[in-house]
Amino acid sequence: MDINGQDLIRACSAIGAGLAVIAGIGPGVGQGIAAGHGAAAVGRNPGAQGKIMSTMLLGQAVAETTGLYGLVIALLLLFVKPLG
Repeated sequence: MDINGQDLIRACSAIGAGLAVIAGIGPGVGQGIAAGHGAAAVGRNPGAQGKIMSTMLLGQAVAETTGLYGLVIALLLLFVKPLG
């Protein structure tokens, strides 16, 4: 089996893309925890639902950017030709 430099770069790009997609796990877990705590807070104080929901959604949007950055990096590694 003959592995040249181009094949090695493509293989490493695929491995890097897989690792970058793993970055989506953290935001998913964090958003689930935030939604659970937000629902519990609304259950305790229904009058503050608007403030709780807006703060929770803003926090989830900020947390989601990490997963989106990982997806963008994975797509770049897979579809942008590193060899020209």
